[in-house]
Amino acid sequence: MAFGYPVSLEVAGRRAVVVGEEAVAQGKADALLEAGAEVTVVSTGPLEDLARLERHPRATVLRRPYRPGDLARAFVCVASSPDPETREAVFREARARGVLVNVMDDPARCDFAAPAVLRRGDLVVAVSTGGRSPALARWLRLWLSRTLGPEWGGLLELVGSVREETLAALPDLRERARRWRRALDPADDLEELRGLLRQGRREEARQLLLARLELA
Repeated sequence: MAFGYPVSLEVAGRRAVVVGEEAVAQGKADALLEAGAEVTVVSTGPLEDLARLERHPRATVLRRPYRPGDLARAFVCVASSPDPETREAVFREARARGVLVNVMDDPARCDFAAPAVLRRGDLVVAVSTGGRSPALARWLRLWLSRTLGPEWGGLLELVGSVREETLAALPDLRERARRWRRALDPADDLEELRGLLRQGRREEARQLLLARLELA
């Protein structure tokens, strides 16, 4: 299976380069900025997108075609081009500099496949088809967006804060894992927590979670 090992990259504070109009139009620079990267955009368009990106404090926009050397000090690159020679040049520079690269619609010149991503706060759900059908991945992301409402971000924040709060009370890793599995299962119990968060009753949700951990 192509791109069969899923990972989540830490790009915050690292240099990312986005090359080409199609990459810009499909929001590759926006996604990297949202993840905290320092993004350099090398493209002649789309003009509206470039103007918007120029206003972002972590974006540098170079309104020109790709040139060798554009990937210096980069950690990751997403590129697009209708020209096979440009795609090959970007790929070769990335290889020479040890830069992770995704040349769109050119799997042979990709180190990774960029999934369709749904964000709910710190909760990130990624859908990948191994590069075989980006359109299907986007459709699945939209389907999931109708299922996973904004309260899921609040649920993750609550669970994360309660976990940190109770680490000292549950020093044994196996016992801690057992209690957390029970606290978040079955699905009906999880739905009760989500319902409280949807109503803005966070403290009640917190107390319910502590009770299920047998710590209240």
